[in-house]
Amino acid sequence: QVQLVESGGGLVQAGGSLRLSCVASGNILSVGAMDWYRQAPGKQRELVAATTRGGSTNYAESAKGRFTVSRDNAKNTVYLQMNSLKPEDTAVYYCNAAISDYDVQWDVWGQGTQVTVSS
Repeated sequence: QVQLVESGGGLVQAGGSLRLSCVASGNILSVGAMDWYRQAPGKQRELVAATTRGGSTNYAESAKGRFTVSRDNAKNTVYLQMNSLKPEDTAVYYCNAAISDYDVQWDVWGQGTQVTVSS
């Protein structure tokens, strides 16, 4: 069994910063793409930032210039550094990853971490 566990969410004032972490654990052979999504109340889940195992990155327009995604393959961990936070960034942030064990590749989601930005 493989799983993702996020941490680092919380309450921050507008203009502040947070760093989210997501660790993959279990019977892991390799971890491919690791992405961050978010879902605000009443809205659909949306991609915020994505990174490949090789380090390529992609960002939603709303995240460009403010958020930075990075990963440590040795630790099976992906990070999301969020700066200049805005109230509209308030959402539950989810980690998603393609994880291979010794049999199959799994599309795995974390449980989510709440980010609240006050104005």
